[in-house]
Amino acid sequence: MSSEELWQRVTEVLSRTAVPEVTLIELVVVFALATALSIPRATWKYFGLLATATHELGHAFAAVMSGQRLGGIRLQLDHSGTTTSYSRGRLAAVWSGFWGYPVPALTGAALVTSGFGGWGPAALATGTLILVASLVFIRNFAGIIITGAAIAGGAALVIFVPSAFTGHVAIGLGVALLVAAVRDLAKLTNVHLRRRDRLASSDAYILYRATSVPSGIWIALFLAVVAGCWLVAWQPISSILAAGA
Repeated sequence: MSSEELWQRVTEVLSRTAVPEVTLIELVVVFALATALSIPRATWKYFGLLATATHELGHAFAAVMSGQRLGGIRLQLDHSGTTTSYSRGRLAAVWSGFWGYPVPALTGAALVTSGFGGWGPAALATGTLILVASLVFIRNFAGIIITGAAIAGGAALVIFVPSAFTGHVAIGLGVALLVAAVRDLAKLTNVHLRRRDRLASSDAYILYRATSVPSGIWIALFLAVVAGCWLVAWQPISSILAAGA
């Protein structure tokens, strides 16, 4: 691809495209694929890494937006991750600590609504650029591998896949991240109910230690945001279901 062709492709990506015509059959396939990515351990082993990266980027973005100094992000192949930030105020630290679990759902809802609105290619391009920028803050080799793979996948979609099809991909990826957010919340809840030896790694427990607000309240707030994201994403989906009924 020449530089002129590449520039033309970038221009196309950042412009609004035709709204994708999503059928009821395609929607069923999208949900089946999203479930297949997020539920079985064999596929979650890989797709879950994207959810973890999105989770940690949520912490990082919230830290920067609240005036904190971002120290770095570490991602591990076992789906764990840490984001280090420095703040003199407790409120800012609590704010950044909250925006981990909800962000995959927020990202998923944004992708779904962008895809249905004709902005799927632009949304995927924006996400890829955010991942590229995040490389500055990655502090371990596994994190570079995970982020680099996500960047490569996003760039391939943006550059080589026709814009008319990219909108469908954005919808599918968005639904998959929404399902992933629910899985991660279920895993978090299980830690508090059955695997309490792992509480030290729980965002809800860390927030409880910082605020004395019970972990259950924080989990309920996570759930409320994720549920709101599902509600937003469900609006364009419901119209297709109604038309196909």
